[in-house]
Order: sequence, then structure tokens, then C-alpha cells
Amino acid sequence: MDSATSDTRTPLGASADNGLKIVVVGGFGAGKTTMVRSVSEIRPLNTEETMTQAGEAVDDLSGVHGKTATTVAFDFGRITLDSRNVLYLFGAPGQERFWFLWDRLFSGTLGAVVLVDTRRIDDSWYAIDRLEKHGTPFIVACNDFGGPAFAPEQIREALDLDPHVPLVTCDARSRESSKLVLITLVEHIQTLCADQARAPRQELV
Repeated sequence: MDSATSDTRTPLGASADNGLKIVVVGGFGAGKTTMVRSVSEIRPLNTEETMTQAGEAVDDLSGVHGKTATTVAFDFGRITLDSRNVLYLFGAPGQERFWFLWDRLFSGTLGAVVLVDTRRIDDSWYAIDRLEKHGTPFIVACNDFGGPAFAPEQIREALDLDPHVPLVTCDARSRESSKLVLITLVEHIQTLCADQARAPRQELV
């Protein structure tokens, strides 16, 4: 399995002139930094800081007691699609105290991945709510932490997920698994754009 520690990097071509932005959001400890690290072709920029005892009174650590560092601004990675198109990945911080950063990260975003830890599924509500309010296309990816398995129907019901929103499972540590998540998002965006193009235009009165 490809892992987040793999370090094969590719320089950005001089002809690349079209940057496409995708944001990875989700609850605290859902694996957003790990996903950006695993799939980025460059050494990703991250703003992880060591967690301290002072943060225990602020952040809910249930289910993630082994976590020792956390993102305090955002993660950034890059994938070259072809000679002219580059995908920029931004991982948003998961703690509630940093949610004020999300609206700025969503600006100019092509689409988003909502990464879900099914042990803490309620942490996903805010991300889905904000994306829907922004009108940003998104998919939901359940990161496998080895906990109890849930049927897709159970997860959709728990998240009150619209039937047209794709739901996939992934291992954020795996480059190939993370790539498949991004491919699913791009295909979903293409489908939405095609549907909009086919929709009849309303006549202005």
C-alpha cells in the first residue's frame, strides 16, 4: 500500500497556468492532513503544532486520544493534472475554534471532500452545512480507522446526506485511495456541470 511517507515529488512545469482549488474538510482528527500528505506530489506545507494540556479543555479528544499534533491554519499540497492544469489541495483545521477560517478557504473552490471519522460522525455536520450554504460541490469520504463498519445507508441517514452526493470509503494514508477520492469528486463536479448545461434556461420576463 502506498503510504503518506512516500516522497516521490514532481516539479511544477513552466507551462502550467490554470490552478484548480480543492478543500479537504472534516472534524478534528479525521485525517485531513494525512490525506493531503499522501496525495501531494510536493512536500506539503502544513501548520501542525504539538497539542498541549491547555488544549484538552478546549478540544474534544474522545476517540482520538493518541493524537499528538493538530493543524492550526491549513495544509497545502499540489497535483499536476497535465501541462497546463494544476490541482491545489487545502486541508482545513478541524477544531471548532478554527472554523472561522473555513469561509475564506472555500472562496474560489472547485469542490470539497468531507472526510468523516465514523467514530465521531457528528463532527461532520458543520462542514456539510457550510458547504451547502456556499453552494460548493462536495463528496463524503469515510476514512477507515478500523472501527465498527457501517452500511452506506446508515451513514447517509446519520448525515442526512442528499442522495446525489457521492459517498465513498478510503484510507487517507494511501496515495492511491486518496487519488480515487479526488477522482470521484472531479467526476461529481463534471456531472453537476453537465446537468446544469442540459437544464432549460428560464426566459426573463
